[in-house]
Amino acid sequence: MIVVMGLPGAGKTTVLQGAMAGASGWKILNYGDLMFEIAKGEGLVSDRDEMRKLPVKQQKRVQDEVGDKLAGMKGRIILDTHCSVHTPTGYMPGLPFDQLRKLDIDYLVFVSAPAKDIVGRRKRDATRKRDSISIEEIESDSRVNISYLCAYSALSGATASIIMNADGKLEEAVGKLREIIKKVEEA
Repeated sequence: MIVVMGLPGAGKTTVLQGAMAGASGWKILNYGDLMFEIAKGEGLVSDRDEMRKLPVKQQKRVQDEVGDKLAGMKGRIILDTHCSVHTPTGYMPGLPFDQLRKLDIDYLVFVSAPAKDIVGRRKRDATRKRDSISIEEIESDSRVNISYLCAYSALSGATASIIMNADGKLEEAVGKLREIIKKVEEA
C-alpha cells in the first residue's frame, strides 16, 4: 500500500491522478470518501466538509471502521488521505496508530506546496467548503503534518517522501510520484 497525504489545497489528489494516468493494477481509495459514506449512512453529516467538525469520538469511531475495511483489502492500493485533521479542538491523526499497525504500508508520501499556493488554491476551489486560513497557519499545519508523517514512518517502517507541488510544477510532482509507484511495483 502507498499512502498519499497532504494539506487540503496542496494538490495531492491532482498529483495522484496525474501519476496514475496510464497505470494499471492499482486501486485508489480516498479515506475521506470512505469515512463520508459511513457517516452519511448514519445521518451524521450531509457533506464531506462537515466530517472534521463532528465530535472527536464520532470521528475516531468512523476512522476505526474504515481502518478495519482497509486492513482486510488485498492487492495494490493507493490511499489518498491526510496526515492529520484540523478539528475545532486541535489536530487529530489522519491514520491513528492502532489502525496504522493493521495496514501493510510500503511507502508514505506527503504532497506539499508553498503556503501562498495553497491559499490561492483553496480560494479558487468552489467545490469544497474550506475554512479561510492564513499563510502562517498553513505553514504551521505543514510542520505539524510533517511531524505526523515522520511518526507514521517510524511506527510502520515505511519509507517517507515529501513531494513539492508548487504552482506550475505539477508535471514534476507527478513524475516524482510515478517514480515511487514504480519502485513499489518492482519490489
